[in-house]
Amino acid sequence: MLKTILLVGIGGAIGSIFRYVTHWITTKYFQSSFPLSTFLVNVIGSLIIGLLIGYLGKYFPENHPLKFLLIVGFCGGFTTFSSFALENYNLLQTNQQFMAYLYIISSIVLTITAVGIGNYLAKYL
Repeated sequence: MLKTILLVGIGGAIGSIFRYVTHWITTKYFQSSFPLSTFLVNVIGSLIIGLLIGYLGKYFPENHPLKFLLIVGFCGGFTTFSSFALENYNLLQTNQQFMAYLYIISSIVLTITAVGIGNYLAKYL
């Protein structure tokens, strides 16, 4: 149990660092009212989790430590639903309804699609 907790914590810390770096790079080079950094980490994270579920599910048993480190830890720390919710709330509060709805719909459609694509691509790894 302790080993699993440590793996999730290490993976989560690394994922959070990657999320911060992605946010820093995105806001430095792309200025927009569209919350691009959170959108990117959620779509990329969904693609990664799809790849990992497909790949690790094929080669490793259900409770393998890599699943806790990479899927629960890294992907859990890298992606962020709470930031997604806050950014949509802020867009709605500033009367940017179109941008909020665009963000909501595109995030949901693309993240679910990315999981599917990642899982599909994992068949070829």
